[in-house]
Amino acid sequence: MSIVLIGYMGSGKSTIGRKLAKIVDFEFIDLDDYIQKKENLSIPQIFETKGEIYFRKKEHLYLKEVLQLSNIILSLGGGTPCYGSNMDAILNAEGAHSIYLKSSIPSLVKRLTPEKAQRPLIAHLKTEEELTEFIGKHLFERSFYYSQSNQTVVTDGKSIAVIAEEIVASLF
Repeated sequence: MSIVLIGYMGSGKSTIGRKLAKIVDFEFIDLDDYIQKKENLSIPQIFETKGEIYFRKKEHLYLKEVLQLSNIILSLGGGTPCYGSNMDAILNAEGAHSIYLKSSIPSLVKRLTPEKAQRPLIAHLKTEEELTEFIGKHLFERSFYYSQSNQTVVTDGKSIAVIAEEIVASLF
């Protein structure tokens, strides 16, 4: 079995993924980290030097590669399910179970505000109002893909441990 964590940036995919991997003794893979290692470039460098189309093609290729593995917890980039046929690849991967970590807009704003500078997609946003509007628009656009996940876990007001245990209890 593989567990694929889907959700908006700041929803806890990597943090919860690492916790889950420890609990169930699976390997944790962050797709962005995997791409960076394979390409020997950071994600911003790939975008800057080779462009988004190149990145999205490689993202799809590496996603399919990782989905061949078993006993993994895979954390995706927030946009990964929304491009090309990535969501179909996830849903059709043998033994893969996708989980949408659903966070409310206020929760995402609260989590993302302190780390805005490290997030290129939102670094340019000056006010909390701009960030709220940006996240709301993105979530609206992406919800079609996210909602196709096999399972949805609401993260608001829950600790990492509680979310991880909820996922484990539902799957094992």
